[in-house]
Amino acid sequence: MGPAQHAHKALPHIHRALGNLKTWLNGTHHGVEPKHLQSYLDEYAFRYNRRKTPMAAFRTLPGLSAQKKPVTLDELMLPEPK
Repeated sequence: MGPAQHAHKALPHIHRALGNLKTWLNGTHHGVEPKHLQSYLDEYAFRYNRRKTPMAAFRTLPGLSAQKKPVTLDELMLPEPK
């Protein structure tokens, strides 16, 4: 039995989650740049944790938007830090 088959039998849920992550990154985003990887991982974790309650993301959005101050166009257009 090779390492991949052993991992699937020993940790099936982790194997499935990582497989879904790889498929999502390559399929939806066609790969990622290292500087954006943490943002993609955060989004994946958010979606994965709410996969059984599809309306959770929608219900969370209005709550989050009510707690944040508006962002001006000038703030959006700031150059990236080096």
